[in-house]
Amino acid sequence: MPSSLSESQPWHDPSSEGIPSLGIVEANSWTAAMVACDTMAKSARIAVVQAEWNDMLGAVIKIVGMPSDVSTAVEAGARVAETMKQLRSSVLLHRPDPDAIRAIISPPEYNALIEQSVVKQPVSESEIMSNPTAAGLALGFIETQGFTAVFEAIDTACKSAAVEVVGKEKLGGGYVTVVIRGDVAAVTAAVEAAKPKIEGLGKLIACHVIARPSQAALSLLPK
Repeated sequence: MPSSLSESQPWHDPSSEGIPSLGIVEANSWTAAMVACDTMAKSARIAVVQAEWNDMLGAVIKIVGMPSDVSTAVEAGARVAETMKQLRSSVLLHRPDPDAIRAIISPPEYNALIEQSVVKQPVSESEIMSNPTAAGLALGFIETQGFTAVFEAIDTACKSAAVEVVGKEKLGGGYVTVVIRGDVAAVTAAVEAAKPKIEGLGKLIACHVIARPSQAALSLLPK
């Protein structure tokens, strides 16, 4: 697995004028965006700058790195989001203009309507490793359109296997994602048990298990 970029490298700071390349993958669901993020981090040596939501079901992952790495990562991330039928768009920007960076990289923003931040900065590697046991567990994502559906689904998931709820993300448009973790077998069993409970209560957007999550994916988990 490619190693992550060091914070000492100049392009790790998005305000730097020395960013070789910047990649963007936009998905229609938070689950697909997180799977794309994990895939990109595992496919090339890149750093995740931030994730950002809009109010039309879009979730954007922004990465930086050397041109060949960012190109490989964006292609891989877009491909997996497309496989999940959730890809909105992707783009690769070589040597982005410093003035453009001020618009592309967003300041912190809180959305009072969905009661959460809509610009997510990745936590540091040290914060991830402060709980090394949790960092080694699989992640499960259950995303629905409608609260009732996801509440029923997560209750079933927790009753079906030994999993822990990490948190909840709201994307707008009624899209809600609950993230769970545990060993691979438990998370898989929990997600599979939850799926049938969604029918009739809401719309299933995505369910996915990441067996060995990258630090990039772990850095964007809900707190």
